[in-house]
Formats: sequence, C-alpha cells, structure tokens
Amino acid sequence: MSNKFYSGKVITISISHFFHDVYSAFLAPMIPLLISKYGISLSMVGLLDVIRKVPTFFNPFIGLLADKICLRYLVIFTPALTAASMSLLGLSPTLGVLLILLFVSGLSSALFHIPAPILVKQYSGSKIARGMGFYMFGGEMARTIGPLVITAALSFWGLEGTYKLMPIGLLASGILFFKLKNISSIDRKKSVNGKKSIKQDIKDFIPFLIFVIGFHLFRSGMKSALTLYLPTYIVSQGETLWLAGISLSVLQLSGSIGTVGIGYVSEKLSLRTTLIIITALCPVIMLMFIMANDFFIIPLLVVLGFLLFATGPIMLTLVQSIETERPAFLNSIYMTVNFGVSSLMVFVVGILGDSLGLVLTFKICAVLAFLAVPFIFLLPRKL
Repeated sequence: MSNKFYSGKVITISISHFFHDVYSAFLAPMIPLLISKYGISLSMVGLLDVIRKVPTFFNPFIGLLADKICLRYLVIFTPALTAASMSLLGLSPTLGVLLILLFVSGLSSALFHIPAPILVKQYSGSKIARGMGFYMFGGEMARTIGPLVITAALSFWGLEGTYKLMPIGLLASGILFFKLKNISSIDRKKSVNGKKSIKQDIKDFIPFLIFVIGFHLFRSGMKSALTLYLPTYIVSQGETLWLAGISLSVLQLSGSIGTVGIGYVSEKLSLRTTLIIITALCPVIMLMFIMANDFFIIPLLVVLGFLLFATGPIMLTLVQSIETERPAFLNSIYMTVNFGVSSLMVFVVGILGDSLGLVLTFKICAVLAFLAVPFIFLLPRKL
C-alpha cells in the first residue's frame, strides 16, 4: 500500500463526517419542544437517547459486515439516512414513530463510524494520525455547528418544519457519491482468508483492550464533567449564563483545532509519547481552571479543549495500527468498549455531582484522570 497521504480523499471523508454528525447533534436542542408535544417526562427523555444508542451494541456484527463489503458506500449514503431520520423527528405523529426514527439514526451512525476510520487509514499512508485528525475535526465541528443549525430552524419553522433541513443531507450524500465513486479499489475488502479466526483476533486484541478500558475509565469522568456539566458548573460559581454558554463553545472549538493539530505533533514525537504528555497535562490544566479567576477562565479552556479532544485521533490511530484482516471488526469492538465505559462514567459523575457538588466532583475527576497515564505504558514503545 502506498505511503502517500491522499489529502483530497481524506478531506472528503472528513466532510462526510461533518455532514453526518451535524444531524446527529439535533436531538438535544429539540428536547424541550418534544417534551411539550408528547407530554413526556424527563426519564422518558433519557430513554430517547438510550434508544438512539442501542445500535451501538450491534457494532461487532456491523464490523464483520463492513469487512466484507465496499466501505465507501456506507460512508456515502449514511449521511442521507441520518439526515432523513433526524429531520423528520418534528413530524413524527406518535411517540412510537419518534422512537423508530431515533433507532434508525443510531443504526445509521454505527454504519458510518465503524468503516469511516478504516478508509481514512487507507488514504493516509504513513501519516495516519494526521488523517485521523482531519477526520475527528469534521466530527467536532459538526457538534459545534449542529445545535446552532437546528436552533435556527426551530426558530424560523417550528418543530414540524425541521424536515426542511433534510435536502442538505441528501445533497451531501449525492456529492459524496460523485466524489468517491471513482476512487481506486483500495477500499475493496477481500474476503477474510481464514488464517486467523475471529476468536484469535479477539484474543490478540485483549492486551490493547485492557489499555483502552483503563485509559477511558479514569479519563472519561473528566471529559464527561467538562462536556456535559461545564455550563452548570460555571453558573454555580456565580458567573453569568453568557459566560457559561460561550465557555462550552470555546472548549468545543479549541477541541476541533486540537484534533487536527495533534496529527502534526505526533509525527514529530511517537504516538505513545504524545499520548503520555497530553494525558498528564490535561488534569493539571483542569485543576488550574477550577482554581482560576474570571480573567483566566477562557484562556485555560482553550488549552483544556485542545488537550481534552486531542486524544481522539491518537486512539483511532492506535486501533488502526493493529495488524488484522478484520480492521472494521476490531474498530467496532473498540467503539463498543469506549461507549460502555463512557456511559458508565457519565452516570457516576452525575451521582457525584448530586451528592458532593460540582466543584468537588470536578476536582475528583481531574485527580482520577492522572491514573490513566500508567495504562499508556502498556503500549509497545515502537508506537
């Protein structure tokens, strides 16, 4: 395989990531209107997100499927499927239809996110971390812009007018079809030749999974605290709602920059060394943020956002660096474990916040994040 970095193809896949995840970010701003329309409780609101994430548990089966078909077609058509299902939420006549649409959007998301990193790897040559950085940048920008897009649509057209956003996603898939349909056959996966069984692949993957579980277990609390509870934390400190809102935007935007920039940094250092530096620095900056006065809040959030999200491309690069005949399958296992650990820590952070308060919870999450560093030493030095 060529070591050339196909920037055009990598950027095209990153753009598809952006258009897909823009629609995935629609749910949260729509929740207040969905509550009003269906008269549902807050616990039922939680069920909505659970239904959307149920297909995540099918990831290993989707991974096996993705290893046997032409990957680019999943990347091409899933933005249209997600756009259709999420844009139609406002028109759903019953709660049952709403749940079906959310399930479809979750399935479409799984079908996109499992094969897309495989394609990025194949077109990144020897610069896989740089390619993953571009790919993650598309997703982070989508999570920054998506809520703004749906909020504007709700303001102009109301809940039942959000279907008008659907053509943008359909058009995006149409453009992707013409951009990707003639790419070389590099992404055509040959049938697995049987030299390794699925059981053996999983067995070989276990040491890496131990690292993944330990790393995410101690680091996910910090990420959950900052991405979900940051505005609430800032308001609890006596700051304005304006500062609370802009703080989260600053964190996400600097995180988007971090996903791209870290690819270039890791080309100078090893992936392992880069990950150690980032993982050790991030909780230090978070503790500084907790103790900072008003003047330093935004500058520290810029640094914190860069470090917090920069590990994403590195982790994907590490997964793609594993030699296997079933790359999509192993990627699906990684995504399932990542989702499970992250979901657990979101729940734990919420409990700690209710019982101990957000300030102490933020401090605990920052201290626990230091414990992710030892797990990095489980990685081979050559990485």
